[in-house]
Amino acid sequence: MTIQPIAYFSTPLQSKFGVPRQSGLCPSLQGIVTLQPQWRHAEALKGIDAFDYIWLIWGFSENVEAQKRCTVRPPRLGGNISMGVFATRSSFRPNNLALSSVRLTHVEWDAPEGPLLYVEGADLMDGTPIYDIKPYLPFTDSHPQAAAGFVDSVEWHPLQVVFDTPLPDTLGEQQRNTLTEVLQQDPRPSYHHDAQRIYGMTFSRHNIRFYVDQGMLHVVEITPA
Repeated sequence: MTIQPIAYFSTPLQSKFGVPRQSGLCPSLQGIVTLQPQWRHAEALKGIDAFDYIWLIWGFSENVEAQKRCTVRPPRLGGNISMGVFATRSSFRPNNLALSSVRLTHVEWDAPEGPLLYVEGADLMDGTPIYDIKPYLPFTDSHPQAAAGFVDSVEWHPLQVVFDTPLPDTLGEQQRNTLTEVLQQDPRPSYHHDAQRIYGMTFSRHNIRFYVDQGMLHVVEITPA
């Protein structure tokens, strides 16, 4: 079977470093779904604006050439314990496919690029190919009492984020709030614990440099990308 993207995703996160590890972890993180010309018609989206959430089926485009294995090391377990690939949401999957539930805020029907879907809470990087879109149905898709395997046994504590450098005028309050949400999730590889190491990521065309020490993430530099 050959599948082709029906849309592409736009987001402030221009590289996979810093992208939330699950959808919904950064609820204010905004993104836009732009349909490909073949599907760039209002008829293809008729009725979608009546749903609060949608499913995006997309591709791990940065991992296409990565070696695939039967076991992976989930970040939630510190990156040191192996689990079966099908018991995780690792990005290193046999067919590079992913599934995310995102909040649909609105549809811009008359955009020059065709109808645009505005969403929040996605865990996709900028330019990610999307292969399908489906509505989220609470009565079948939500199972709040379900067991979550090894995830239930590991407590997760978001980092406290401190800006040691002034926020530039090119990043507004909403973007600062979103950046804070992203950084709280600790973008570092889960097995990194060097308090002296400076990390960098790209957010909304800015280079963000930070270090983490004793549960606090310090942003030390923000420059235009």
